Order: sequence, then structure tokens, then C-alpha cells
Amino acid sequence: MAHHHDHGSANRGDPDKVLLDIADYVMSFSPSAASKEAIDTARYALLDAIGCGILALQFPECTKLMGPVVPGTVVPNGARVPGTNYVLDPIQAAFNIGVMNRWLDFNDTWLAAEWGHPSDNAGSILAVADYLSRKAIAEGKPQVVFTMLDVLEALVKTYEIQGCLALENSFNKVGLDHVVLVKVASTAVVTKMMGGSRDDVVNALSNAWIDGQSLRTYRHFPNTGSRKSWAAGDATSRAVRLAMNALQGEMGYPTALTAKTWGFYDVLFKGQPFKFQRPYGAYVMENVLFKVSFPAEFHAQTAVECALKLHPQIQAKGGVSQIKAVNMFTHQSAIRIIDKTGPLKNPADRDHCLQYMTAVGLIFGELKAEHYEDHFAADPRIDELRSKMKVSEEERYSKDYHDPEKRSIANAIQIEFADGSKTDKVEVEYPLGHRRRRAEAIPEIVKKFKHNMGTHYTHRQLHAILDVSLDGGKFAKLTVPEFMQLLVKN
Repeated sequence: MAHHHDHGSANRGDPDKVLLDIADYVMSFSPSAASKEAIDTARYALLDAIGCGILALQFPECTKLMGPVVPGTVVPNGARVPGTNYVLDPIQAAFNIGVMNRWLDFNDTWLAAEWGHPSDNAGSILAVADYLSRKAIAEGKPQVVFTMLDVLEALVKTYEIQGCLALENSFNKVGLDHVVLVKVASTAVVTKMMGGSRDDVVNALSNAWIDGQSLRTYRHFPNTGSRKSWAAGDATSRAVRLAMNALQGEMGYPTALTAKTWGFYDVLFKGQPFKFQRPYGAYVMENVLFKVSFPAEFHAQTAVECALKLHPQIQAKGGVSQIKAVNMFTHQSAIRIIDKTGPLKNPADRDHCLQYMTAVGLIFGELKAEHYEDHFAADPRIDELRSKMKVSEEERYSKDYHDPEKRSIANAIQIEFADGSKTDKVEVEYPLGHRRRRAEAIPEIVKKFKHNMGTHYTHRQLHAILDVSLDGGKFAKLTVPEFMQLLVKN
């Protein structure tokens, strides 16, 4: 059904309400005025995403995808890519930043009818802010240089658009990947950052929905693979491309969603219009989930916490060889997404297997990015322990997962030993990265950031980065080129 409004469009017809609502939010909402908590959280979210990206530079499978499209290309006043010497056009810079930040599956998460990783949007925001700022400086227009506060505000908006669309609408149920929402959110916000009007935002957004969307098959058996690690970079770079087109005056398609037969709803969403739980504000950033302790798919975070609590008891019994059975109790979403038996083909398969992640935690008392690599996964104890696991749904966990007041992501584990004894049933309802545990998590997020950055930078450069990054006041005032310059590899 098409929605009719009095709003005009730069082109023709009355644009879909979904497009207009996003455009109005992007053009008029002020995150700083609305929520100090959201701005504070956004700084930690951005630093965490950058830290995850810097850590990913240790992995050749990631870095082989990075750099300019044509080797050796340097773009005048181009955008920088953290941890490298690349100076790229903003489309390719967004791809690079998006790929590195997402590669290890260690940045923040949003769980709802659709899940996803809203910090994926940082790729487009940083690339565009750095490019536009450097161009402005070169043209003698310092008044239009972006600050890091501008970046945090843009981030809050992308989180909100992606997260609110995800609250009631499941794209994975129709076989589409959640990165469609990264592309949509980034397109809207980046168009505004480039100086676009409300009509420009609507036009760019319509093209984002019209694009062919990624199939989810690369996240699931039998095709699980590394595309899931660069899909977000692909989405953010596409957003920048569509925003730039709109700024050139390229037309939009007002009923991209609702057009009968040919619109997004009829072609890709089984004829159903999107549903919305709440108006756009700062809710998503305030409630985002951080991956603090482990690079593990989020539905498994509490299971790994349980495993680490049980590890000493297993050691005291003489190790995993003494385990007869591992009884796991979880929520329905975890069963649907990461409950896997049988052979696991690659790291992308393993970090989306509840049993694998839990087994590593039970055996080793830790879980790190390198634990998904082939040489580590060859340890026979891991698959042996996986074969002893029984996963069942705890209905209360499934209910609390969907409760907007609780948003729990609970798991519990009980171990049975060969001698007939059992551990207590160890339960964790809220992972460390949950809003309910924010005060406990912030020092750990800072520690994680320091560690990740320390894998790549000299002590002196690291000190300069930390000096501005961990002081909210200093950070907000810093210009984007100043911040990005700090991150260039010396």
C-alpha cells in the first residue's frame, strides 16, 4: 500500500513514509541535546570498533582485501584508513574501514527481530568526514571541518536507524543479510553529512532499498564463509556511492518500498510493510551490546562466560577427559543461528557455533580470535567435547530475550562427570556488554581498546592516541583530520 503525504519530492510522486521518517530524523534530531548517555556510549563504541579493526590488521586474510582498487593509487585530500598509510577515495576508504572493523566479529551488536553490528556504519562516517574535512581545509574553508563530536552524533543516528528498523522486521527470515540496514542507515546519514537536503536523503535512501540485497547464505551451512567479514564494508562503501550520486542530483524513486509488484515489500519482503516499535531517538546507542571479553557471536557470549566459570572445576576433576555430558540451556535465537553439530569448515563457521565456542572456553579457560584458526581447531579435544553436548531451549530465556525491558541473552551450562557427579547449573542472563552491566564493562572496554591498539602502534604513538581518546571532552573537540592523522601508521 502506498502512503500519501503532502510532502513534495525533488522528483515525482509522494515518497514512502518510511523514507520521509528517516530523512526527517536525520535532518532534525540532535543526539547531544537528547542524550548525554548516547554520546558517551558512542565514543566507547567508536573506539571499540577502531580497536577491533587495528587488531584485524594482524590477519592476512583481512589485509589482502584492503588498499586502493588499483594498487598505488593515492587520492588528493583522500580519506585515511586507520593503522595504514592508505589515502583513498571515500567509497574505497569506507570499504577498507568497514572490512577491518568487522573482520574479527568483535565489535558491538544489536539483537532484535533482526540482529547486526551498528558500528559497521563507522566505515562510511569516518571516511566521509575525513575526506570532506581535508577537502575543506585545502579549499580554505576551515569552518566546515568535522569534529569528533560530529562523528559521534552521526554514529548515534546510524545506530538508531539500523536498530529501529531491526526491532520488528526480520530480514534474515526472508533470506536477506542484515547488512542491508547498514547500507540504509549509512546512506541517510552520509547524504546529510555531505550537505544534502531532505529531498537528497529521500532520493539516496530510495536507491539503497532498490539495490540488489545480499543473500544471507554466506552466514549459514553449507556456504558459511569470509564474505560475512567484508559484507559490512561492502554495504558502507555502497552507501557513500549512493549519497554521492544523490548530491550530483541523481533522481530517487518515491515508492521504492511500496510500489505494487516492483517495490521492495512485494519483491523481497513477502508483501509485508515494515513495522515499527518506537520513533527514532537515541534508544539503540543507549542499549547497544558490547563484545567485551570474547570475539564470539553474541548469542554465545553468556555461554562462554558460563564455560569460563566452570573451567576451574573441570581442571580440579582432571580435565575434559572426565566429562560425560555437557547440558546447555539457551534461547530460541541461539538455537536457530549458532547451534551446529558436525564438521566446521573455517573460522567463520567456528565463530558461529555455540558448541565450538563453549568447548574452547571449557577446555582452555579463554576464547580469543586465534582460537578459530585451522591449526587450533585441529585439537581433537574440541570436537570430542562438542559430541558430548546437548543443547535445549529454556523457554524463559526466549521470553526474556524478546522483552524490551529485559533484552536478556541468557545461557546456562551444567556438566556431568564420568564418576556420576555434576556441577551446579551455572547461569548468566546478561553478558558483560549489556546496558545493565555498563559500569562493570567500561573499564574492560578501555582495557580491550588499549590492548588492541598496542598490537600495532609504538608506545609513543599509542600514548598520543590514548591521551585524546580516553578524555571525552578532548575527544569531542578534536577535528576528524587530527584524529585520523594520529591513527596513520608511523
